[in-house]
Amino acid sequence: MHGLMAQQRFCGREFSIGEVSLIQEVVDTCGGISRNELACTVCELLEWMRPNGKLKTRECLELLVQLEGKGVLKLPDKRQDGNTKPRKRKAEVRANAPYSELTGSVEDFTPLDVKQVQTREQRELFKDLLARYHYLGYAMPFGARIQYLVYVDRPRREVVGCLQFSSPAWRMKARDQWIGWDDKRREEGLQQVVNNSRFLVMASIRNLASAMLSCALRHLKSDWERQYGVSPLLLETLVDRNRFHGGCYRSANWIELGETTGRGRMDKTNRRRNDQVKTILVYPLVKNAARRLRDGR
Repeated sequence: MHGLMAQQRFCGREFSIGEVSLIQEVVDTCGGISRNELACTVCELLEWMRPNGKLKTRECLELLVQLEGKGVLKLPDKRQDGNTKPRKRKAEVRANAPYSELTGSVEDFTPLDVKQVQTREQRELFKDLLARYHYLGYAMPFGARIQYLVYVDRPRREVVGCLQFSSPAWRMKARDQWIGWDDKRREEGLQQVVNNSRFLVMASIRNLASAMLSCALRHLKSDWERQYGVSPLLLETLVDRNRFHGGCYRSANWIELGETTGRGRMDKTNRRRNDQVKTILVYPLVKNAARRLRDGR
């Protein structure tokens, strides 16, 4: 049971009851990630940064420990990985970043080789490609994440796409109504929802997007279980309706639920922005995914 939440003052910043509640929710719903990743996520959400734009991860870690001591939240056990350096908010763009010039049909290049990003070299390449070629650029994803690089092996081995799966949106009216859960069940079950937060196709190859998505989904469930100890039941994604139709999702039987409200995570004005409205699509990874999320079994 969490302790009584109250306004907190730490390192010269006043944290409102609402912000403390959000911190508590991040810790509760982002199971399987490290304390450092939790601190980075909280800093992103609360825009807690230094004048140079870097996250105040060290201070946030101290705040989380303080809140745990007061009984407000329960942190995961410490990991002995020796890595406390905060991740970059956005990758630097290199002038020699690659871009595929391959054309044709995807059948000419299959099978695709989907590799989970794990090494430092892979991480730098993934960040660089997203920063250079994705319209949203690269920013540190909230909470948990798994990233993939997609390769073809002929006529030579090269990257043709990137996919990122990460923690879901805390609340989305259309999704939450479709599942039918209340706030308590949402907090308990949200870890079993995964968001396809980045999708980058880097070659003009027919049907490449659909093939990439299909190949990645064959890996995702087991990779997520192995990395975070949680079995995902539902995928979600947000498609910018002003830029894309989402054809590769629709052809793969993703379900359209409606639209977002047009307000971001950190919205404080409660104003809808039409340029930020996105189409919500979901894909059940198991039968009766909505019922299992709603009922917790």
